[in-house]
Formats: sequence, C-alpha cells, structure tokens
Amino acid sequence: MTVIETGTDELLCEIDDGVATITLNRPDKRNALSDVLTPALRETLLITDRDEAVRCIVITGAGRAFCAGGDISGMGGGAGTPTQRQSQESAIRELTHREETLTLRLHELSTPTIAAVPGPAAGAGFSIALACDFRIGAESAFIKSAFANIGLPGDYGGSWLLTRLIGPAKAKALYFLSPRVDAAECLALGIFDEVVADDALQARARAMAAKIAAGPPIAIAYMKSHINAAAHSDLRSCLASEADHTIRCMDTNDHREAVKAFMEKRPPQFNGR
Repeated sequence: MTVIETGTDELLCEIDDGVATITLNRPDKRNALSDVLTPALRETLLITDRDEAVRCIVITGAGRAFCAGGDISGMGGGAGTPTQRQSQESAIRELTHREETLTLRLHELSTPTIAAVPGPAAGAGFSIALACDFRIGAESAFIKSAFANIGLPGDYGGSWLLTRLIGPAKAKALYFLSPRVDAAECLALGIFDEVVADDALQARARAMAAKIAAGPPIAIAYMKSHINAAAHSDLRSCLASEADHTIRCMDTNDHREAVKAFMEKRPPQFNGR
C-alpha cells in the first residue's frame, strides 16, 4: 500500500493494488468541505487519475458521513459593505472555476470512480457523489439536496447530474422540497447502485473497485467517455467515436492478451498497454 501525501489531515489517500481510496476526513464536521479539504481533493483527483498504477478511485467519508456539503459556519455573504465584498462578476468566475475543477473534473476523469456513502451526502457533498460513476450506500446513508434550506439554488452540477439519473420531475421535488431520502429510496430511484449493511460498505466498494481495476484500463476509459458523451451527442457521432476507439484498442497489448487468455481459458492479465 502506498500513502499519498495530500498536504492536510483533512484528506487521506492511499493506493493499494490498483485502487486509490480518497477519504474526506473531517468527521467532527460530517466531512463538510473547507478551504483546506477542497483544494486538496481537487489536486488528489488529478494525481490519482494520472497515476498509471491507479485503475479505480473510491471516494468516501470518515466516520458516519460522506460529506455534508459546504461548511455553513463559514458562510455569511451579507457581511461587509459592497466595496468590501467581492464583485458579483468576480465571484461568479471564481465559483465556476471551483465547480469545473471539482465535480466536472470528477465526472470527466478517465479513471472510473465509486462513491462509498456511509451516511449523509448533502448539498455539494451530494453533487460530489453524483459526479462519481457509481454510488454504493450503507443502509444508514441518506441524501438531501439541502440548498433550499439555506436560500441557495444549488451548485457543483447537482441539478444536471441528478436530472440525468432520475428525470426532471423527481429532481425538482428533491431540490424544491429538500426531503431526506433514505438509502432504500435512493436505490429505488437509481441514485444508489447498491445498498449494503453499514459494516459491509467499505469491503463492497473495495471489491467492486478491485474488479474494475482488474479490467482493461484503456478500453474502460473509452467506455466511460462514450457513455458520458451519449447524453449530448447524436448516434452518428457516437458510432464514429466507438469505431475510432475500437480500432485503437485492437492495436493494444491488452486486446491481444484478452484474446490469448480466452483461447487458453484463463483470466487475462491487463497492463494498460
């Protein structure tokens, strides 16, 4: 196992057998985002995605929460005079940049991602979970959009990501009314892909990540890009992309190894080449 230095105890990262586990580590604050944790998370996502040894990323939270979103105790946009406050235009640019370098980055990583949700995922924390490729929830987990409760419309792409999963009517209900949605309902809605016992969450996420990590990383990265693009591309464009990437994969050692392993009736050993 390799421990990755994140620059802060608020974010932990370790790599073991192809799986990077990133842990939001502010359990006393239900792993709420902070000006220390969030930049570290952005940088760690880049580091792990670029590491050829990493073939799947698991994001989870320490203790009994996934992420409570922004730290409300640090909010207070009404403080200060207009000349002291940041201009709206500047603030919009800054927030857009923060969003693009977190949830957009997470959504577009070539490496597959799994959110292991041990407890509440709320606000921007919910958006982070939605930006992952898969979400496995513990029985005690729940989600809450939470934005309406603090007079905000929502950020970090949650509205777009949630609408893709459950459709506009349900997404509006979860945003306008901000109900607490338990794990069983999350599974029924398709927000969670699996729900497991609380004490089985990390093992199940690890097992799923290990299976993905054992697959052909080049082909899986292309699969992810195809499926992400399918939401906004036409069929002709998707066919062209599939044809391009299929031919490229045919020239890889992984494809040759897969064919050889099939003929020899053994599991393939992929090396990402």
